[in-house]
Amino acid sequence: MLSFESLSETAEFARKWVPFCKKYAIEPRAPEWYFSQKIDYLKDKVQPSFVKDRRAMKREYEEFKIRINALVAKALKVPDGGWVMQDGTPWPGNNIRDHPGMIQVFLGQSGGLDSEGNELPRLVYVSREKRPGFTHHKKAGAMNALVRVSAVLTNGPFLLNLDCDHYINNSKALREAMCFLMDPNLGKYVCYVQFPQRFDGIDKNDRYANRNTVFFDINLRGLDGIQGPVYVGTGCVFNRTALYGYEPPHKPKNKKTGFLSTCFGRSSKKSSKSSKKGSDKKKSSKYADPTVPIFSLEDIEEGVEGPGFDDEKSLLMSEMSLEKRFGQSAVFVASTLMENGGVPESATPETLLKEAIHVISCGYEDKSEWGTEIGWIYGSVTEDILTGFKMHARGWRSIYCMPPRAAFKGSAPINLSDRLNQVLRWALGSVEILFSRHCPIWYGYNGRLKWLERFAYVNTTIYPITSIPLLFYCTLPAVCLLTGKFIIPQISNLASIWFLSLFLSIFATGILEMRWSGVGIDEWWRNEQFWVIGGVSAHLFAVVQGLLKVLAGIDTNFTVTSKASDEDGDFAELYLFKWTTLLIPPTTLLIVNIVGVVAGISYAINSGYQSWGPLFGKLFFAFWVIVHLYPFLKGLMGRQNRTPTIVVVWSILLASIFSLLWVRIDPFTTRVTGPDIEQCGINC
Repeated sequence: MLSFESLSETAEFARKWVPFCKKYAIEPRAPEWYFSQKIDYLKDKVQPSFVKDRRAMKREYEEFKIRINALVAKALKVPDGGWVMQDGTPWPGNNIRDHPGMIQVFLGQSGGLDSEGNELPRLVYVSREKRPGFTHHKKAGAMNALVRVSAVLTNGPFLLNLDCDHYINNSKALREAMCFLMDPNLGKYVCYVQFPQRFDGIDKNDRYANRNTVFFDINLRGLDGIQGPVYVGTGCVFNRTALYGYEPPHKPKNKKTGFLSTCFGRSSKKSSKSSKKGSDKKKSSKYADPTVPIFSLEDIEEGVEGPGFDDEKSLLMSEMSLEKRFGQSAVFVASTLMENGGVPESATPETLLKEAIHVISCGYEDKSEWGTEIGWIYGSVTEDILTGFKMHARGWRSIYCMPPRAAFKGSAPINLSDRLNQVLRWALGSVEILFSRHCPIWYGYNGRLKWLERFAYVNTTIYPITSIPLLFYCTLPAVCLLTGKFIIPQISNLASIWFLSLFLSIFATGILEMRWSGVGIDEWWRNEQFWVIGGVSAHLFAVVQGLLKVLAGIDTNFTVTSKASDEDGDFAELYLFKWTTLLIPPTTLLIVNIVGVVAGISYAINSGYQSWGPLFGKLFFAFWVIVHLYPFLKGLMGRQNRTPTIVVVWSILLASIFSLLWVRIDPFTTRVTGPDIEQCGINC
């Protein structure tokens, strides 16, 4: 009810806000962020009426916020009899787990004009049907429902996907995406155009690497040179045809003319015959170019009959075959065959609304390919990676677009607990894909996925497993300090040269990537620090939870991550502490390594100067672990520089158990070497 009434208020505000933005080229288009900018808003504004219109619009926006806040305050207390609509009828969605599908068109039909009489973009409220006993597939199921509703009502050939906490920061970015998708040569092979994620409200030092600049500015840019970036769940413009599970058309192979074929015409004739035969095969196969609208609505309703259609194609494209693939809706099936989008001119709004309600019903996806081959793919909490992987496996390519002004901006969790829970959800999704039939190690070899792109997807799904060796690497320095043994055995000079060469090569590669992408050394270092923090906590828990789900069928529910809000001032959210078991492993490692440093130095002091040489190597690795975990330590301390008691108790307990199991140490006792009294007696 709150979303419905808020959209109603938004539609009224849009009648004034949209023409104001168009008239004065306002950026960003989100009014909250536009009016909160601390910049000279008169810069590049030459119209004398701008100041007057801006003041009036700001007043309108403040009144709009008051109305929205009143709706929020009203929604905090649900009436005993449930919500009631303006006409006195009960709100159909009073039971959020059991209600019919609801659609309301606020803008886009009769009356959808702004204050200057121009047509406004369509604004539709959609709430899919919810019934007990049905699996609704969370975000992926909601996205698929929206794809079907939009196909029935408008059927635009392209779709923009944004998270609810994102806003359009650069309205011209959509035009840049269209340049790729509508390119006459490239566009028919492009499944989506991905934009990098940019965030507001992050602290200056980006303590927990929320900006992910290494991923967005290095990794995804590199993938753009292979088969395109992975889909990251938001800030993406889709080709609707690619979402329907079709393959892109095959690219023509341009073979270079050889010496023999130039001299003898016979070989060229032979090749032309074979290519003609191959093209005939392609035409008759089920993977013919599906983007061409071969059939009209009448053809689908009556069945495919007539000259030019053989039995195989008639069977494939018959109404029964299409409805088995897309669901029991003739109107939606017809929309999938329209290359340039649009709805039939003969269709009335009432008919389309009735059909739109039908395609968001609970049982619509039953016995269809939705969620398995069509739309957003089910089976993982990171449905974005899985959906993009299926598209690339069919042969589509994606584009990475990085305009100078960020296309979209959103919010990010800036406190430690929420950030770790977000990383846990991402890692758990990757583990689910790794242990599923869609694992990139063995899936899609009959498709057109490039090998380097496959390696990138393998890396995307297998990275949580690295938490296991990482946990050992962070523990070994403390073991060396507490047991007196060194982590690195003695190696030959040749092996030392190979080790040093490998280390320098990796280091040089990192430097070149940073110089190429423009990522600063501080951003790279923050990414390295949080990789260790997340690796020994969220990634480790994701592996355990993923194995429990696969082997024991124990499912893990996740909650939507709370995002940053700076209402309390000075990044108050950054210092907010929320208890989670993810904090225990990094805290334990910190305590163990600090205890190891103290124990190693104490032993060296009591053993003399000859023991200091080997100690420095051990201390280096221990300090290296502590430095990587330093942002985590600051997050535990909070604003008051005090670690919560429960974290200290759990960590000390685990550190003590570890010490008792692995270590036997008494550093303050003088160690004397002498004869073995048990063998030679007291007179030796």
